[in-house]
Amino acid sequence: MTKVKVKICCISSVNEAAMAIKHGAAALGLVGKMPSGPGVIDDVLIESIAKSIPPPIASFLLTSETSAPEIIAHYKRVNTSTIQLVDELQPGAYALLRRELPHAKLVQVIHVIDDRSVEQAKEVTEFVDAILLDSGNPNLAVKELGGTGRTHNWALSRQIVEAVPVPVFLAGGLNKDNVRAAIDAVQPFGIDLCSSVRSQGKLDEEKLQAFFQAIG
Repeated sequence: MTKVKVKICCISSVNEAAMAIKHGAAALGLVGKMPSGPGVIDDVLIESIAKSIPPPIASFLLTSETSAPEIIAHYKRVNTSTIQLVDELQPGAYALLRRELPHAKLVQVIHVIDDRSVEQAKEVTEFVDAILLDSGNPNLAVKELGGTGRTHNWALSRQIVEAVPVPVFLAGGLNKDNVRAAIDAVQPFGIDLCSSVRSQGKLDEEKLQAFFQAIG
């Protein structure tokens, strides 16, 4: 089986980006403004970090915008390789994004809550390059759009992996102690994590090393 790709999210500096890449990250997440959750940095810093990331490492802009014009404007301020869409988009947005940003990769987050999440994943696959499964809840008064540190029902995630034709990243509460079980249960293309490799909010090299060792 192909080795699972690792995306380290909540990158907050050029030094953190370099550290994550050194330990084996295939992608880095840069968090734009969010209604909740960790790792938010301003667009000037996102652009600066994105410029420092060498190919073929992917740079993900996490955007909570839901309209195509706002997403396009956000992307053009930061120039990452990939746009991670953490909320449900407005009708017609995918087509406009494809037309206006033909070289940007689109990754749609599906917040795995119940069987409806499986259907949501199936519905968006024709529009995106990959799906990322997370443990948020966009239905709350203050939306949870990621970074919860919670796991979710991996059986539902496995159903999504088996049902969709695009690569699937798994996020939500992954750490060195459960990541191997998560990979075995879900069989994702990639995994995504933030808080479990940090200490006092900063990327922790020892935790990073332990995490990659746990993957094997």
